[in-house]
Amino acid sequence: MVWCCGWELASAVSNAGGLGLIGAGSMTPDVLQLHIRRTKAATSNPFGVNVPLLYSQIEKIIDVIIEEKVAIVFTSAGNPATWTKKLKENGIIVVHVVSNLKFAKKAEEAGVDAIVAEGVEAGGHNGREETTTLVLVPLIAQNVSIPVIAAGGIASGRAILAAMALGAEGVQVGSRFVASTESSAHSNFKQKVIETADGGTRLALKQIAPVRLIKNEFAQRLDFAENQCASKDELQAILGKGRSKLGIFDGNLIEGELEIGQVAALINDIKPAKEIVKEMVDEYTRVLESLKNITG
Repeated sequence: MVWCCGWELASAVSNAGGLGLIGAGSMTPDVLQLHIRRTKAATSNPFGVNVPLLYSQIEKIIDVIIEEKVAIVFTSAGNPATWTKKLKENGIIVVHVVSNLKFAKKAEEAGVDAIVAEGVEAGGHNGREETTTLVLVPLIAQNVSIPVIAAGGIASGRAILAAMALGAEGVQVGSRFVASTESSAHSNFKQKVIETADGGTRLALKQIAPVRLIKNEFAQRLDFAENQCASKDELQAILGKGRSKLGIFDGNLIEGELEIGQVAALINDIKPAKEIVKEMVDEYTRVLESLKNITG
């Protein structure tokens, strides 16, 4: 949710009954502090911060989170053993995002409170194993003793119910909230998301760090380079710096890196986060009742 989830979206989701997360991956420490304080002012409900652990200013980011007494932190893209102990010593609940069973077990050993099992359907950075949510969630749930949260391809009540059936105790939803009124993504990007059809995304940059993005002119250049067996350095040169900001936040649909999940094909409108949450909960309840009727 880089460039998409600031205080407005996080507080809106929390006010709607979910757990809003501030996406710290695009923020400097001072900007994150501002977003945390604004979220506190906008909601009295719990919220959290998502922190990529490979962030260049990670020590300062952690200090801000502790100073501001954030209750819950979702960590990703790095070794959870590095910061989990310090966060928990300060009374913070820690959830770590993984894409395979090996990392799930390491996260459990590091002492995290829960795990997000994110399948390859998800937008943004993904695991090299390319394991789907349908396989990953039960695989991890059967092999760890802490709660598992499903992610990747979840944007409806039906998907939430399916994730629960697979062994998850909760879900993490990203792409659906990109196309929300409160999302900080550019309106061009939001419109592109709801226009993205079946097969409109691809997994790129596998040699560097796999990322799922919308097929646009930039993605086509990547595709051509990868088919020509371009080296990591050549791919990095094509990627450059600030590519995701260019597409997601600045709205450049030609040269930007447009990160979104496969579930974009099921997203058809832009609406307030409160309505999105209600729709998902209502559908979950309705489908659950219909299944009860089937099974007797």
